[in-house]
Amino acid sequence: MRMLRYRQKLIKMRTMSKNSLQSLALQSGIARRGRLFTRDGKAELNAAVMSAAMQWQRAHWWQLLEALNQQALEAMTWLKAASQNDVSIVRLRTHPGIGLLTSLCLVHTLQPVARFRNTRKVVAYAGFDPMERSSAERKHFLGISKAGSRVLRYLLVEAANTAVRKDEELKRFYQRLAQRRGRPKAKVAAARKLLIRAYIMMRDEIDYAEFRRRAVAARLARLRQGPQIPAALIGQPASTDRQEPPLRGK
Repeated sequence: MRMLRYRQKLIKMRTMSKNSLQSLALQSGIARRGRLFTRDGKAELNAAVMSAAMQWQRAHWWQLLEALNQQALEAMTWLKAASQNDVSIVRLRTHPGIGLLTSLCLVHTLQPVARFRNTRKVVAYAGFDPMERSSAERKHFLGISKAGSRVLRYLLVEAANTAVRKDEELKRFYQRLAQRRGRPKAKVAAARKLLIRAYIMMRDEIDYAEFRRRAVAARLARLRQGPQIPAALIGQPASTDRQEPPLRGK
């Protein structure tokens, strides 16, 4: 978990470096956005005419960015090597959207999963449970509690962006909620559902294929359970015990 936090700090510092370089580029009349960090974009920024102070900042941010990229690569290499023999991580990564970092964070945050009695406990532990301010007249929801690991919530929201594109059930859930509540809330709800799925996969020690098979089987079982009508009544005409009302005038 410490290595995950370390990598997240590297990412934040790298983002700060990139934003600073973007600011210098805009001040010099260069608007390349993400292409600023390609070979041509870097060459254009380095060739731009700047004051001595801006030139020093440009060199400083490029140097820092290169060092952060190298450290982030080394951290990712270490994490991959450390997770190769972890069966739980291998299972979680079979779910669309859940990559190495998300699976590592899930395992290190939730294990042992036996301490959670149900999915509601997991949702509350991760800070995805809704906060509510209620009165006698109405209920008012204040958003999620944001308790627990901030890194886990961030990674799950990022993972949900991919999951809603590759998992049809999550996609329908996200689109339906986005129409009613807006995309930001729908994204958080999809991340919460992804957390629940990951918890079930860890608890039952199953991969994504088995999770989907069980979900389909449960859905079919619910469809088969309809109102229980006695076989003797099926196909019989309506009861004739009730007398028809007399016609008017008779």
